Amino acid sequence: MNRIDKLYSTFIPQGRKAFNVYLCAGDPDLDTTAALIAELAGRGVDAIELGVPFSDPVADGPVIQQAARRAIDAGTTLPKILKMVAELRRSCQIPICLMTYYNPIHRYGVGKLVDDAAAAGIDGFIVPDLCPEEGEAFIARARARDVKTIFFIAPTTTPQRMKIINEKSTGFIYCVSVTGITGARRELPPELRGHLQSVRRATTLPLVVGFGVSNVDTVRMMCEQADGVIVGSAICRRIEELLNGPRNELVEKVAAFAQELSRGARQ
Repeated sequence: MNRIDKLYSTFIPQGRKAFNVYLCAGDPDLDTTAALIAELAGRGVDAIELGVPFSDPVADGPVIQQAARRAIDAGTTLPKILKMVAELRRSCQIPICLMTYYNPIHRYGVGKLVDDAAAAGIDGFIVPDLCPEEGEAFIARARARDVKTIFFIAPTTTPQRMKIINEKSTGFIYCVSVTGITGARRELPPELRGHLQSVRRATTLPLVVGFGVSNVDTVRMMCEQADGVIVGSAICRRIEELLNGPRNELVEKVAAFAQELSRGARQ
C-alpha cells in the first residue's frame, strides 16, 4: 500500500490528525535535508512535502523562494534529490510527496520522472502550476505506479471545478487556506471553516490544509476541520535562522520546533 494511503487509512478511523512538514530539498544542502527528514520522522512529523528548488516558484512566498535559491546555489538537482530519497529509504519510511513545478517534470520527462520517483520511494506529487485538465499523461503514469497526484482546492475554487479536481486527485486534497502565496500568518481567515466544509462535501479524500499554518494554535484550528496540516514557511525560516551554526545543531533545533508545532495536531 502507498505510504500516504496507509497513513490516512490508519489515522482517520482513529480520529488522529496528520502533521506534515515542508522542506526545500538542498537547503542548506542535501545531507542536511536527509538528516532532517530522518530526525523529523521520529519527532512527531507524519509526512514530508519535499520541495524541488526552482528558479521561478510562483506559488511561494519570499521565505521559500530564498530557501530555493540557497538550494540551487548549493548545486541541488532533481536527480540528486531522487538519489537522496532512495538512500534514505533504507532506514526511513515516512511518506514523502515531491513538490515541484511542471518545468522540471517536462525537462526530465514525464514518464521517466514518475518511474524514477516511484523507484526512489516517492509517494506522491504536488505540482502547483499543473492544471488537472492538462495532466492526463502525468496522472495516468502516476496511477500506474501507485504514486499519488495531489491537486489544490483554494477558497476561490467553484463547486464545478472541485468536482474535476476530486476526479483527478489521489492520496489527499491540498486545501489552500488563503488566497495568495505561501507564508506564515499570525491568524487565518474566519471563513476558512466554511470553505473546508464545502470541500468536505465534494470529496471523500482526506483534506490537508497548507499556506499560512505557522504555530500551535493555527495547527489546532485546522485540525478541527481537516485531516492534516502542512507547515512550510515557518520551518524554512527556522532553518534560515540557524544557517551559521553547526549542521547537527540546525537539525536538532528545527526538529524540536516541528515537534512543538505537532502538539496542535495531537490536541
